[in-house]
Amino acid sequence: MNYNFDEKIDRKNTDCVKYDGLKKFFNVDDAKPLWVADMDFKTPDFILEDLKKCFDKQILGYPIITDRIYESIIYWYKKRHNINSFSKDDIQFTTGVVTALSACIEALSNEEDEVIIQTPVYFPFYSVVKDNNRKLILNPLTNENDYYTMDFENLKSKISKKTKLLILCSPHNPVGRVWSKEELEELMQICYENNIIIISDEIHSDLVFKKFTSILHLDEKYFDNIVLLNSPSKTFNLAGLKSSYIITKNNKIRASIEKILIKRHITTPNIFGIESIASSYNKGEQWLDMLLKYIKNNLEILNNNLNDNITFKEPEATYLIWLNFKKIEDTHKNIFQRLLHNSGLALNDGITFGEEGNKYFRLNISLPNKELKEALIELNNEFS
Repeated sequence: MNYNFDEKIDRKNTDCVKYDGLKKFFNVDDAKPLWVADMDFKTPDFILEDLKKCFDKQILGYPIITDRIYESIIYWYKKRHNINSFSKDDIQFTTGVVTALSACIEALSNEEDEVIIQTPVYFPFYSVVKDNNRKLILNPLTNENDYYTMDFENLKSKISKKTKLLILCSPHNPVGRVWSKEELEELMQICYENNIIIISDEIHSDLVFKKFTSILHLDEKYFDNIVLLNSPSKTFNLAGLKSSYIITKNNKIRASIEKILIKRHITTPNIFGIESIASSYNKGEQWLDMLLKYIKNNLEILNNNLNDNITFKEPEATYLIWLNFKKIEDTHKNIFQRLLHNSGLALNDGITFGEEGNKYFRLNISLPNKELKEALIELNNEFS
């Protein structure tokens, strides 16, 4: 397989959030968009070809999820992650990981129950809890020189009889951690002892640079207390297709989630989203290996070209970099404005991930080498 990650795809005026949303989200007409978490790499040709075959059917009617879709997920987990602890009956489908997360919160807790998140973290984690009228409990990660670990003592102190759920980001966005098996086992044991269900968002689990431990790798005694959410969308650049799945071994939990999925009418992705799952997981392993190699090269470019006033800890996963601007003698707000208006770069504001994001900004490096180097020149010129 040959694939050209250096190819520049002109995404302007294609109704995409990343480029055409700059005016709405940054109030600028033009900037280099290094923010929203999709890639500037062309979606793999084998997926595009399989999606085109949907048109060959000549009628784009209501789809049904057949065994081949379930089997593609089972195949991928066994081949890529050495996991074979679930079956077709443990899988449910819906229209996005955040959609699934919101449905799980409604299904598995009551209004005013407590839901724990580990901050700084992907910002929809805040809103899905609050929008479901649950009480948000923060368990901040411990930051030592931009290497983040779980604070288990703080976690224990935050748990009450009203604590029903913990939302795990694994691998973690934005700090780039791949949690170790030991960390996950300690977290799982605490939640197990307190009858807290862990909802694990593992959407970045294929974009890893070290061994990934899923909650499905852990002791089966925990399986009654876990729900896994995933999608091929981040891995294969398919976010616009709005497809995802839920895996849980607990029949009671699965029935509760199913009830809410039916209530919200979100039990089936569209015909293209369904097809993309099978295409990605049956054909995507070689392409993914090439992608990871390219992103790793971009990390080296970042390491070699970023000036010393801006620092970061090399991520263990994802193409998202948690940049630290604390050496810059300026306010967070001013740094944001300088990035946008002086450097012409649109990065995610770290504050949106939590108060721990003060003087941090999230950088997306999933773009051609040449464009990354150009962006770093502008960044360094402003903050040297």
